[in-house]
Amino acid sequence: MPLEVKLKMKVGRHMDSSDNTTERYAKDLLFTDGMPVITEEQGYRGQIAATAAGITYRQLDYWARTGLVEPTVQSAQGSGSQRLYGFRDILVLKLVKRLLDTGISLQQIRVAVDQLRASGINDLAQTTLMSDGASVYLCTSNDEVIDLVSRGQGVFGIAVGKVLREVESSLVSVEVSEAGSDPRDELAKRRNQRAS
Repeated sequence: MPLEVKLKMKVGRHMDSSDNTTERYAKDLLFTDGMPVITEEQGYRGQIAATAAGITYRQLDYWARTGLVEPTVQSAQGSGSQRLYGFRDILVLKLVKRLLDTGISLQQIRVAVDQLRASGINDLAQTTLMSDGASVYLCTSNDEVIDLVSRGQGVFGIAVGKVLREVESSLVSVEVSEAGSDPRDELAKRRNQRAS
């Protein structure tokens, strides 16, 4: 039976570092073909994450400030600091965008994102998000998808594996950044490289 995401479940709950979200939502890549190997202290800058997810930087910033999708590598702290997003963060950003594009409310999407995190599913490639326009269902097998459709509850679905591969292909040639590094130092380094 698929997990049904109901509005009464953890609506708008802010995920903080006291829960195991970061550990459960690790940056493990399911496919590594052409992908750079990144460490726990490396991630993708906000603009790269936004581009890979197909959203604006303004959306990314709003979703991070409101706790919808927060960066797991490094949060922004004060002026001049930068957020660093892990691979799974970017995957969730793209899933949120897809759900928004289908007309699901941001409130319902918050619940779906929290449920996806809480479920601790490791093999996201085998997961399908289904919706009837009012509720979002998390299906981990083809039988669950068929069951939903046969009961008339699944109007549309998003195959997470397909979205995952899209994110991977958009990040293949992108540079990762170190957590804790000063973005101004990196900018100066790039300027010096161009000058020489």
